[in-house]
Amino acid sequence: MDTQAALWVVMLLVALALAFDFMNGFHDAANSIATVVSTGVLKPTQAVVFAAFFNFIAIFIFHLSWYYGIPSSSSHALIGGIVGAVIAKAGAGALLSAGVLKTVTFIFVSPLLGFLLGSLMMVLVANLFKRTRPSKVDKWFRRFQLVSAGAYSLGHGGNDAQKTIGIIWMLLVATGYVSASETSPPTWTIVSCYLAIGFGTMFGGWRIVKTMGQKITKLKPVGGFCAETGGALTLFLATSLGIPVSTTHTITGAIVGVGSTQRASAVRWGVAGNIVWAWILTIPASGFVAAIAYWLSLQIF
Repeated sequence: MDTQAALWVVMLLVALALAFDFMNGFHDAANSIATVVSTGVLKPTQAVVFAAFFNFIAIFIFHLSWYYGIPSSSSHALIGGIVGAVIAKAGAGALLSAGVLKTVTFIFVSPLLGFLLGSLMMVLVANLFKRTRPSKVDKWFRRFQLVSAGAYSLGHGGNDAQKTIGIIWMLLVATGYVSASETSPPTWTIVSCYLAIGFGTMFGGWRIVKTMGQKITKLKPVGGFCAETGGALTLFLATSLGIPVSTTHTITGAIVGVGSTQRASAVRWGVAGNIVWAWILTIPASGFVAAIAYWLSLQIF
């Protein structure tokens, strides 16, 4: 392939990566705003702008299914795509086992940790405010939920944008446009990825908002605050450790945790079961598609 053609291919792949980040924001908007919308603290249009703002300003803090309304994981789709392409090209031996093991482990850890922290927050808050009038609790937590929703959006932007930054950086290094000795990606990749995920969030899908905020369990502002805080703490921990996790799985686990503290029947387990199946199928399905795409690229180029 000549130099000019290679440049066009790189530009196309970068554009696809940014499109993925946009769709990530679009798809995962529900993770940040579902609870704050379902509790009536913000209107949908207000919530998406609110979340998009915090998605983008995460750049200064963390510097480094849609149709059926089922919240699958964009992160796991990306991970599956990388794994599938690597195996198709060089076999399973080319995968770095430590990184894969860490990522796979947190597939299970992040929703469980979200569940644990969300339920613990709910129990703690319930005990702290058990002698306070429900109307007063509701009034306070309608305000507190703005803080928790903002924190979760920060965690979302910080963890998810960096995944695409890493993909673009890997592409630029592999094609020789960036030296492998560089310690950080080009600034334009960082800014463009955070902008893409922020704009994607502004156009987020209402179908998934309904699933996350209304169909799993019914939440009041206090429950929304606890779910978002538990999820945000999980994301902050994972991001600080450099581990790519699913923001979808994290907030779903937190919402289920909050709902289960009331009573088991408060959680719609059938909906939760459909989400789990989407989680299970995302990585192998995206890996298979990536392998097919690699084979087709060999035929074309």
